[in-house]
Amino acid sequence: QVQLVESGGGLVQPGGSLRLSCAASGFPFSRYEMRWYRQASGKERELVAYISASGRNINYADSVKGRFTISRDNAKNTLYLQMNSLEPEDTAVYYCYTIGLRLQEYWGRGTQVAVSS
Repeated sequence: QVQLVESGGGLVQPGGSLRLSCAASGFPFSRYEMRWYRQASGKERELVAYISASGRNINYADSVKGRFTISRDNAKNTLYLQMNSLEPEDTAVYYCYTIGLRLQEYWGRGTQVAVSS
């Protein structure tokens, strides 16, 4: 079955960096678009970044443009999110997401990112 397992979260000081990973299995990863979402406490889940199956098309939320970089390694079935210049407002649970050919939605369990001094 489809599995998405995030890792790499943690506590970091403002201005610091983290790299999130999402290990995917159970589906042809190289054919699926991938996304990172996040949800802060008391707020709605929001789209952070999108990458097409090939990796050629990428989009970011305005709030993370210039600071975050989404990438994928189709040979390793892994999605990444490099997060630089982190701010307290980036504190959230970060989720890996994909959507199947029949529009089935798949989510990981999330990884917590906390930005605090």
